[in-house]
Amino acid sequence: MISCAYVTFDANAALDDERDVALAAWAEAGIEGTPVVWSDPGVDWSRFDAAVVRSVWDYTDRRAEFLRWAERVEGQTRLLNPAAILRGNTDKTYLRDLAAPTVPTHWSADDLPHWPEYVVKPAISAGAKDTIRTADRAVAEAHARSLESAGRTAMIQPYLDMVEAEGETSLLYFNRRLSHAVRRTPMLTPGKSDADNARAVVREPAPDQVELAEKVLAAIPQALLYARVDLVRLADGAPAVIELELTEPYLYLRYTPSAPKDFALALRELVAG
Repeated sequence: MISCAYVTFDANAALDDERDVALAAWAEAGIEGTPVVWSDPGVDWSRFDAAVVRSVWDYTDRRAEFLRWAERVEGQTRLLNPAAILRGNTDKTYLRDLAAPTVPTHWSADDLPHWPEYVVKPAISAGAKDTIRTADRAVAEAHARSLESAGRTAMIQPYLDMVEAEGETSLLYFNRRLSHAVRRTPMLTPGKSDADNARAVVREPAPDQVELAEKVLAAIPQALLYARVDLVRLADGAPAVIELELTEPYLYLRYTPSAPKDFALALRELVAG
């Protein structure tokens, strides 16, 4: 049987509602999955055939430590996704290098564009932590300067009304095959809770969305066990990348019956060959 570490930050699984369904699907595919806390210094990673990065949700406050861990573990076993992917994807400045349409982003508190509403967030973050939405240009600038004064890179983007109209579409890929797609709840809509932010509905992605997502993934040479491509439509209707999640994305495994199996079979393919 293949042995894989399910890499997390929480040994009790209190916050990770995908762990049980993932591990059950792994078992059906002949993979013994063991939850392991990434920062536990006593773990012998070489005893696993692979280490699968999943709910490592504390890395944003310990990124340098997390990346050192990834490089060390990659010397002992197969790391999925690979350390080079994790290094690039844990800082959202990667958006500057994508050869694909992205949501317009201003990378400095200086000379902010005049937009009806702003979203300001740090380039290294998870969820909506330290993120604001405001129609006040001065407030947006002040928050960006606050981030910069703390040594963080600020991202300033226009708030897109299409996020509430059509929604944000997330396409989920396992070993580069499209598994499923969902329409995610807008995270910055007034009155929404953290629980709401994890909710979604299954969606059939449009052909232009699939084309864009696969163009983005095709430019990445490394193996990808999982990838979540988050898309929105701009004012002209064209799809654009809002985020490319390759580190610890929520995979919406409970939303379609085939998703857990797709995930497990992709893992078996990459590890067993």
